[in-house]
Amino acid sequence: MSKKIDARDIPDIIRKPLITEKATIALENNQYTFEVAPKATKPQIKDAVEKLFDVKVVGISTQNPPRKKRRVGQFIGHRAAYKRAVVTLAPDDSITLFPDV
Repeated sequence: MSKKIDARDIPDIIRKPLITEKATIALENNQYTFEVAPKATKPQIKDAVEKLFDVKVVGISTQNPPRKKRRVGQFIGHRAAYKRAVVTLAPDDSITLFPDV
C-alpha cells in the first residue's frame, strides 16, 4: 500500500486544472482533467484530489505527453515536462471549476 500524503504536499502533486475543449466535453461524464507533477503516481493523485475537493474518486488515467521543441533565436530547447491526469468521480460528486462571482 502507498503512504497517505500530507496536506502540505497537495500543491506539489496537483498543479492546476486543464481547461481545453476536450476536457470541457469530458465534464459531462464527470471526468476532470488536471496537470500533475511528472513523478506523481495514481494513488498519490487520488489521495490529493479526494483531500483537496472532498470527493470520491472512481478512476484515474494518466498520460505523459511528449515534450515539444521550443526555439528562441538560434537556441533549441524543450518545453517543461508535465503529466496529465483524467480523474473520474463518483456519480453524486462534482468539482466547481468556475465559481460564480
